[in-house]
Order: sequence, then C-alpha cells, then structure tokens
Amino acid sequence: MDDARLMARGNDTQATGRCECGGVQYRVTGELRQVVHCHCTPCRRITGHHMAATATHRDDLHLDVESNLMWYSRTSEVRYGFCNRCGSTLFWMSTDNVSTVAIAAGTLDQPTGLRSVLAIYTGEASDFHVLDDSINSYRGDVPGDVSVWSGLEKGLGN
Repeated sequence: MDDARLMARGNDTQATGRCECGGVQYRVTGELRQVVHCHCTPCRRITGHHMAATATHRDDLHLDVESNLMWYSRTSEVRYGFCNRCGSTLFWMSTDNVSTVAIAAGTLDQPTGLRSVLAIYTGEASDFHVLDDSINSYRGDVPGDVSVWSGLEKGLGN
C-alpha cells in the first residue's frame, strides 16, 4: 500500500471497506488473513456465488458507519452481516470462534495486498463454477492439522 493511502487511512488502519451504497463502512486496524473461498451451500446462496473472505480479530474491526448493518442468523451458531439498503454481504461470524470476524474480500477498498490461498467445501460448489486448481482445495472444511492461513496461529481461522 502506498504511503499517501496509508496516511489517509490513519497510521493504525490496515484496510478500509464498505458496502455498495456506503450505508456500512468499516476499517481494520489489525492483521488480515489471506482470502479463503467458501463454497458451502449457505455461503453460495447468501452471496450468489461463493464467499471469498478474509478475516481479522473482532477487536480490530471498527464500524465507522453502521446505520444499515443488519445480521441474519442462519443458525444459532452462524450469522451473516449485510447492508439492509443495498444488500451487500459484508461479514460472517460463528460462535465457534467469537474473537474472529470474516470479511467479504470484495468489500475491501483496493488495493488489498491479499491473495486467495484456499478453497473449502468445494464438493458443494456450483456446477457452473470452475475451481481454481492453483490453490489448495478441500471438499469439506479445512482439516484441523492444516495451517496454511496467514494468522492461523493467532486464531484467525474462518
């Protein structure tokens, strides 16, 4: 990221993002995990394709404008944050890891400096989608012994 953009964001801000209409705007002051593609049926239906998400510690996500942020609780363990005006999917949270929030990577302001590193639940991917064979893929969730995610040792799993 260039110095001018970093100064505009503030010295502690690592990334900024928003929904399409600006009704939800956020900044991240901590580390972002690399991007993981989740092809599970709920993520596919919520996003219309698949969830391409980074993640950060919950305390490092700061909502600057949240007047239109709504949460859809798909189950008692999983919820998705979206804008109730434009419909953008922004966040994903789970009770399995309450200290982490996943962020839809497409809502981040460019450039992100991130890259896609992993695909999960590829067994549920849409039949029209061509999977990226240049990244590690799993038909289900990532195995517990796989530590290929940046920040995993700090609890940034999805």
